[in-house]
Amino acid sequence: MNEIQPLRQWAIGVALCLTLTHSPLGISYANADSAPLQQALAQQLSAVEAQRLPVTEFYQLRDGQPAWQAAVAVESLVAALNSLETDGLTPEDYHADTLIDEFQRSQASSQAAQASFDIKATRALLLALDHLERGKVNPRDVEPQWDAPRPERRYSLLRVVHAVDDRSLDNAIALARPSSAEYQQLRDALKQHYQLANLGSVPYLAAREESLRPGDEADDVSVLRQRLALWGEAELQVADSSAYPLIGVQAGSNRRAFDAPLEAAVRRFQRRHLLQEDGVVGEQTRLALNTSVASRIDQLRVNLERARWIRPMQSAEPRVWVDIAGYRMHYVRPNGQHWDARVVVGTPRRETPIIHSTISHLTINPSWTIPPTIMREDVLPQVRADIDYLARKNIQVISPMGEPLAAEEIDWQRPGGVMLRQVAGTGNPLGRVVVRFPNDDMIYLHDTPARGLFRRDQRALSSGCIRVEGVTELAQMLLQDTGSRYQMSTLLKGGSDRNVSLSQRIPIALHYLTAWPNAEGEVEFRPDIYRRDATLLVALQRSV
Repeated sequence: MNEIQPLRQWAIGVALCLTLTHSPLGISYANADSAPLQQALAQQLSAVEAQRLPVTEFYQLRDGQPAWQAAVAVESLVAALNSLETDGLTPEDYHADTLIDEFQRSQASSQAAQASFDIKATRALLLALDHLERGKVNPRDVEPQWDAPRPERRYSLLRVVHAVDDRSLDNAIALARPSSAEYQQLRDALKQHYQLANLGSVPYLAAREESLRPGDEADDVSVLRQRLALWGEAELQVADSSAYPLIGVQAGSNRRAFDAPLEAAVRRFQRRHLLQEDGVVGEQTRLALNTSVASRIDQLRVNLERARWIRPMQSAEPRVWVDIAGYRMHYVRPNGQHWDARVVVGTPRRETPIIHSTISHLTINPSWTIPPTIMREDVLPQVRADIDYLARKNIQVISPMGEPLAAEEIDWQRPGGVMLRQVAGTGNPLGRVVVRFPNDDMIYLHDTPARGLFRRDQRALSSGCIRVEGVTELAQMLLQDTGSRYQMSTLLKGGSDRNVSLSQRIPIALHYLTAWPNAEGEVEFRPDIYRRDATLLVALQRSV
């Protein structure tokens, strides 16, 4: 909608009705001394270009009166904008560093300058609220597969106006800030890391030919203790405590000894960073321990931005939630119960995409039509080397019209449009159950005969689809929770390929989060397996 015409009409109304005594809030804004400034404000607002920020509505709720003509009001606004640093946003994007000086200059200038400043301050507040509620970066600019609409404004502008009048801008900020426990836990972690950044330099673990192991005694063990203490996994020895006052201390015997408590701290660190939990400090653990505080701050910032994008999906119940970088799946059932499972996701070469959809049906005892990429890159080289590969794997050759073909009659150097389909059975990579939801990437949840993969700590091992541990149990819950009369035990006995529709669809979201709280509320720092963080960080740091 074009705001210019309504603004002009409203501005004329303001100019004719400066004697109004009450706003829609029931608050009197009448002030004869402010009438010239109000006229200047109305004149400038009439030229405001159409935009998504509700600048017009803000002043309509104030009967056209300015909001930022007192030093205490501007100081309150600047303090609120500066607080957004703990949300991973940049206060300078909202002129927090210049507003006070600009206010002082405007007060010594014309009423037109004062009106211009007032609008600028209002824009700053409303832009900050918009970024806090919906995200600063449009997800489609950095995630080409993003298919969900951006969140709509949900906070009450009327309550924002109240907060401005009460000089309680923190309340206005709270209206837009995501309220989930996970978001608050990420904020708390970011605050802690800002504190850690002020501790000074902490030694780094030097590269070694051999891993540090429990029972070792070396100077590197002392450095290991300090790195673990920095990340909150181990207490420093008393001798080190003065350098790092924010970190707990304990008396100890041999700081150079890799003892049992230190091994336990290493294991906790590995668990929170999705590393192999063996208590041994090898190359991957050393690199994670040596990560700078600044890098962790950046990681938290980009994931706070992702948390703002996904706010609507987090509130949906029931829902299935696939945490790609965390290798986990969560099902929030209609009765409020939670069901969690480990998953295997796509490799860095065949990434699992971000998807928002609804689960529509199950496939029981599925056959597998091999996707073009897997056929081209994985299967055809095997077939060209040995035509019997198809028979050993129970793979049928199908024409584009769906008719069976003889493998020996195909020129496998130029197979054309033939398809390959693996029949149901114990060797089928889809296992016995597929959970399907509409999407352009042909992604689904499924069973797998390779159950040992779930025991690995890092599970980016598939061709893009998601293998779910215990997917048969998930399928039974989906049937039960949507009022189906089917039982999985009966369906599985049928043996043939069969689709079973759900009587109502269940929302599903696949998301990529490299820092996120676990079930205990501890923030996990995951490997950026798809290297997406850097692109988002650049966009987040770009000035607006």
